[in-house]
Amino acid sequence: MNIKILSRNSDLYSTKRLVEAAEKRKHQVEVIDHLKCDLVIEKRKPSIVYKGESLTEVDAIIPRIGASVTFYGTAVVRQFEMMGAFSTVDSEALIRSRDKLRSLQVLSKAKIGLPKTVFTNYSRDVEGVINRVGGTPLVVKLLEGTQGLGVVLAETKNAAKSVIEAFNGLKARVIVQEFIKEAKGADVRVFIVDGHVVGAMKRQGKEGEFRSNLHQGGKAEVIELSDDEEIAAIRAAKAMKLGVAGVDMLQSSRGPLILEVNSSPGLEGIEKATGKDIAKTIIRYIEKNV
Repeated sequence: MNIKILSRNSDLYSTKRLVEAAEKRKHQVEVIDHLKCDLVIEKRKPSIVYKGESLTEVDAIIPRIGASVTFYGTAVVRQFEMMGAFSTVDSEALIRSRDKLRSLQVLSKAKIGLPKTVFTNYSRDVEGVINRVGGTPLVVKLLEGTQGLGVVLAETKNAAKSVIEAFNGLKARVIVQEFIKEAKGADVRVFIVDGHVVGAMKRQGKEGEFRSNLHQGGKAEVIELSDDEEIAAIRAAKAMKLGVAGVDMLQSSRGPLILEVNSSPGLEGIEKATGKDIAKTIIRYIEKNV
């Protein structure tokens, strides 16, 4: 098969592992920078020009689209889909997953456990917002934040009011969420491929840090999921219509609570924590569908 990996950096761990896995299974694979693709849109013959040449006979693509270039990256994915290529991440699912508010609404509609969340149109009733998530401590998240950036823990009512009012004053869109104390600064990342759990790890924030992201200095270890956690992760990926997904959840006293469903989950943390060849599983997912 002819597989294209949409990535802006061929030296990234995830990109290199996917290339290696595809080549091991005797596929033709190439990394292309989606921002350097020109889209030719015409009746019956949509095409993509990359470095002056038309990309033809592409069987499948693996999108590794960064959050900052979602708009153009998704347009490239959509163009490949129009050309008949299979994508491990559907273009519409990619857009849906990048909208944090929409994602939470989709998960809520699917009756999946979530931390209590409030979103307003820069409401002046800040105290009411705080009370609706159960008071402090609480978490304030920028809708455009990634990898733990733009996430603030407000431990007192005064701190919460100051943070929310500051973001409102800057016209920065935020969501306010309840703080799950019993999670103890840890979350669980579940890797889903084709509706199945292929790996899971527990990420623990560094000392004094409530964010568990590995980019923020957190540590990861393999974890065996409970039945409820496994079911919640699979249902979340299905609700978001993602064939490949990283589902982040908190372990709470009322069961697993989904934080986010990531459409471009990194492979380094999960492969090193579990010792599993996740890249190979993604290539086999392509083989099954092409």
